[in-house]
Amino acid sequence: MAGLTLRNVSKTYGAVNVMEGLDLDIVDGEFLVLVGPSGCGKSTLLRMIAGLEEITDGTIAIENTIVNDLPASKRELAMVFQSYALYPHMSVRKNLAFGLQNMKLPKAEIDKRVAEVASVLQIEPLLDRKPRQLSGGQKQRVAIGRSIVREPKLFLFDEPLSNLDAELRVQMRVELASLYTKLGTTMIYVTHDQIEAMTMASRIVVLRKGKIEQVGTPQELYTRPENLFVAGFIGSPKINMFDAKATKGARGIHIAMPDFNDFEIDGLERTVDDVTVCIRPECFIINGGSVQVEATVELVEYLGSEVLLHTRLGSGAKVLLQTSGRDGFAKGQKLSFGFEPGDVHVFDHNGDRVPYSGEKALA
Repeated sequence: MAGLTLRNVSKTYGAVNVMEGLDLDIVDGEFLVLVGPSGCGKSTLLRMIAGLEEITDGTIAIENTIVNDLPASKRELAMVFQSYALYPHMSVRKNLAFGLQNMKLPKAEIDKRVAEVASVLQIEPLLDRKPRQLSGGQKQRVAIGRSIVREPKLFLFDEPLSNLDAELRVQMRVELASLYTKLGTTMIYVTHDQIEAMTMASRIVVLRKGKIEQVGTPQELYTRPENLFVAGFIGSPKINMFDAKATKGARGIHIAMPDFNDFEIDGLERTVDDVTVCIRPECFIINGGSVQVEATVELVEYLGSEVLLHTRLGSGAKVLLQTSGRDGFAKGQKLSFGFEPGDVHVFDHNGDRVPYSGEKALA
């Protein structure tokens, strides 16, 4: 296992800054996920850690040893790519053993490691097959196994599940999380899918335009997003955003939102005026809540145990609600719902979080 430290890491292509002044500490043995929209720099960052891309400035250290000038082959890392990159003419067994043979390990040690990895990944019946005889999920297991047999200090995953169908992606997410628990090795995983990030990570790094927007546990990012971008990116279904005014009230800060009743929150930590109030879809209470509004149902998404209701307010604003699938709803239905002031997230005109003492604590 190994920890990783990045200090003031930058990457430029000519006059284009892809990444600038990035600092990050990755704890020994954690499952860190890099997430963000396309073009945010997450795969570039992973390739710089792996030694497949040169950094323009800054330092990358593994176990307190700076590896800037070390080639990829000397960094004791293993990388799993989006493409399986298996040798088509080799059996699964030979694909797993090939890297170990290049390391000049004894045959007995190679056979032992291949057998152990095949058992962990449950691919023992596939060892004598060629890649063309495997399904997508089986190929991905072999690609992961080829990394595990090397017993690296760090595992790097670059969107390894993006080529799989939805059902298989869910299955492989569970298997990767289980594998992480068994191995206990530091893993860095790149994805654009925030659901993958939320379900697998011990910590998440949210990137945008080559900069870190927030680092935290899945719960911290969901419950305490530091800015409007993270609030909108993390969470499915997406958070609701409303323009509002914040002024000093009788007991706290008075919030005025179009369509909704005005309300107050306690202990806003700084003076603000124009704000964005965000509310998670599951925080709305049908026929309840101290801050209420009426709306018309425009679309019902029935998901079994839950229902997503797309509604429109009198002003034309759209609001998304998440509720139990036990109740029936129909398009065109009039609906009354509300929320509690402690459930809102407040962001200033720059998009930065404005904490307040009345917000609900982390569970």
